[in-house]
Amino acid sequence: MLALSANGVLPKADYAIFADTGWEPRAVYDHLDRLEREIAAPAGIPVLRVSSGNIRQDALDPAHRFASMPLYILNQDGKQGMTRRQCTGEYKIKPIKRQVRGLLGYPYPQRIPRDVFVEQWVGISTDEFHRAKDADVRYMRNRHPLIDLGWSRSDCLRYLTSVGFADTPKSSCLGCPFHGNAQWRHIRDTSPDEWQDVVAFDAAIRAGNARANASGNPLLGEAFLHRSRVPLSQAPIDHVTAAEWAARQDALPDTDPEEWERGVVDGCSPWACRGEADAALTRDDVGLAS
Repeated sequence: MLALSANGVLPKADYAIFADTGWEPRAVYDHLDRLEREIAAPAGIPVLRVSSGNIRQDALDPAHRFASMPLYILNQDGKQGMTRRQCTGEYKIKPIKRQVRGLLGYPYPQRIPRDVFVEQWVGISTDEFHRAKDADVRYMRNRHPLIDLGWSRSDCLRYLTSVGFADTPKSSCLGCPFHGNAQWRHIRDTSPDEWQDVVAFDAAIRAGNARANASGNPLLGEAFLHRSRVPLSQAPIDHVTAAEWAARQDALPDTDPEEWERGVVDGCSPWACRGEADAALTRDDVGLAS
């Protein structure tokens, strides 16, 4: 959408906002720098980087309130679950709303008049049209330009290729539990230091939220980044044949090998995270102590 705006296909945007969780892959930050330098700046579109903190550091800090990631849980009785996904709201939506209020001149807790609002573009393509929703506040009115253009994900990829951005990386936390095996392999095989980072984080969150543990509300099972619910360093992330997959079903209960391989196809968009329906379990569902 930024390239379409800069090149006159869409109206010129006043601002672009990037919500930084503090734990994106290095390739995403490099891409953002290039996007700002080669697309946004020449078109006179400021790129505003906003943040609510570093999600990795916050998760391991017992003194910090942590908005939970959708971790895979294996309880002591063998029951499986997931923790509630709060990270998108805390680390993406919240800082964007704070920035928008500032741009409008009404920082929280000031009341914003009904006739004051921004038109916010959300990059959902026709493949995901059912995820196009209205904003939940009056001062932000969502618009979906890609759907208006009738563009699919393939159309977007073709356009990015035509303007020299064919290798645009997916934006999501380095250790997002919604990664598929292909993404985990890519990290392991192309960026050893980032792989060691996520393996270390996976081990560090085995007992759950650091603050919850410190406050006497520990997880009664174990938490994992990989859906197999084994340590990431040992997880079955290498591509397997259909025969091998069939042989593994006793150990890997989910039956869709393509889902395991691809994970969440799109990046973690603030208003369109595809994992939102998968991570809605309550405290009791995941075996937290009361």
